[in-house]
Amino acid sequence: MLLIELERNNKIMASKYFVGIDVGTNETKGILIDELGREVVSASTTHGVENPKPNYFEHDADKVWYKDICIISQKLINQSKVNPEDIKCIGISALSSDCLPVDIEGKPLRKAILYGIDARALAECQELTEKWGKDKVIELFGRPLGSSDIAPKILWIKNNEPDVYRKTHKFLTASSYITFKLTGNYTIDNFLGLASFNPLYNRDGSINEQYIDGICTASQLAVLKKTTDIAGYITDEASKDTGLAIGTAVITGGDDSGAEAISSGVMTPGDMLVQMGSTAYIILCTDKLYDDNRLWREEFIVPNTYDISAGTNTSGALTKWIRDTFYPDKIQEQKQGGINAYQAMMEDLKEIPIGSEGLVVLPYFAGERTPINDAHAKGIIFGLNLAHTRKHIMRAAYESVCYSIKHHFEIFKELGIPINQIMVTGGGTKNEVWIQMLSDVLGIKLQTPSVTIGASYGDALMAMIGANHIKGFAEAKKLIETGKVYYPNLENTKKYEPYYQIYIELYKQNKELMSMMDEIN
Repeated sequence: MLLIELERNNKIMASKYFVGIDVGTNETKGILIDELGREVVSASTTHGVENPKPNYFEHDADKVWYKDICIISQKLINQSKVNPEDIKCIGISALSSDCLPVDIEGKPLRKAILYGIDARALAECQELTEKWGKDKVIELFGRPLGSSDIAPKILWIKNNEPDVYRKTHKFLTASSYITFKLTGNYTIDNFLGLASFNPLYNRDGSINEQYIDGICTASQLAVLKKTTDIAGYITDEASKDTGLAIGTAVITGGDDSGAEAISSGVMTPGDMLVQMGSTAYIILCTDKLYDDNRLWREEFIVPNTYDISAGTNTSGALTKWIRDTFYPDKIQEQKQGGINAYQAMMEDLKEIPIGSEGLVVLPYFAGERTPINDAHAKGIIFGLNLAHTRKHIMRAAYESVCYSIKHHFEIFKELGIPINQIMVTGGGTKNEVWIQMLSDVLGIKLQTPSVTIGASYGDALMAMIGANHIKGFAEAKKLIETGKVYYPNLENTKKYEPYYQIYIELYKQNKELMSMMDEIN
């Protein structure tokens, strides 16, 4: 039963509510919470990703991003029966380093170029590296330029779509576009802006004139604000679209991974998030900046903290490909009332031993971000023989995602970064077999939060902060409760280790061949 119904029965009605909505790669989720931070009702809707060419990934900003916001906000209001006037603030998060050019009226001039999974701007990465110098790039970014950076994406539009570039009034991300649609104001949060648009903004929010030259103009960038700052208020038009009351406060919001971290209580140094979505994303909150060119580092959402972060290009996207490619029969059975196709896959997985009987997968099916930062990287299924079945390939794929996360943990250990607790979130947590596998591969205890919807809950908590309903992140952290805890089977950890070593060597031995394949094609 919904919390709101229980409250009505007890005649104890909350007077203030807060909404959080997160737009992800394949799904948008929303939550409405009461003044005590408790979930009242949640909702979700799915959408697709366009992949017109290899390494090109796009969303239609209006048909996906804004449409989903409208659908979810209406669902939350209708299902909860809450008076929209009682919703005091809304927080939005979305895909991080996307690039959407809009005209003077705020209308998209093309489909949005998505975050790091879109690697079309490799030539522009090289162009900027040559312009600024390799040493300066490492000084600015702590790593080489890559597909998660927006400056090369803007330059790609300039080089390849000059008409679009000429008409562009603003270059926006998903969250900044949605905030504009809701409030009419162009803003971007400092966490996302400083990281994804680096080095175009200075840390005080001003434009870095030294580096913006040749990429875009200062007027084409949104205003930098704190994530929890009020960006504006719901306009008449947005009210009609969303069902939210005119004048409802909207915080600046930001990227999905930062909001996901907040949703799970990652707010103090030593706290870590492992987000298992379409891709995998890791955020480790720290008390200082750590420089390592294999990873990313920036200031964190929480004041006076930093983070070292990482992101893979496949996680759930790979397991979905496995399902669609090797298990179409189970998809059909699910449609006809049978068990979920992923559940059926897990039953198969249990039949195959650790190491998939000599099969190791490289999960680089869409290039890879960290820690190898190689858009030319390719997926590999290594060790196939005539005794292997789809069950083996499927298990090896799940193991490969765990190995890719372990690869990052080895770097954290090398850098001597303290880790106090690890919270796992995202759609992957629905698969308890997989999360136990991850715990075994890492040899580390993992926890999930009790509220499992993810980033949208973090958005709602930050909306509470933005509306001055609670006093900052320390108070927000008190509202987070732990859900399921996974303890590693250390005997299994030992069994996985030799396969992990083969996983590491596979990329090293095939890196040049991967680049050669791109040259041929």
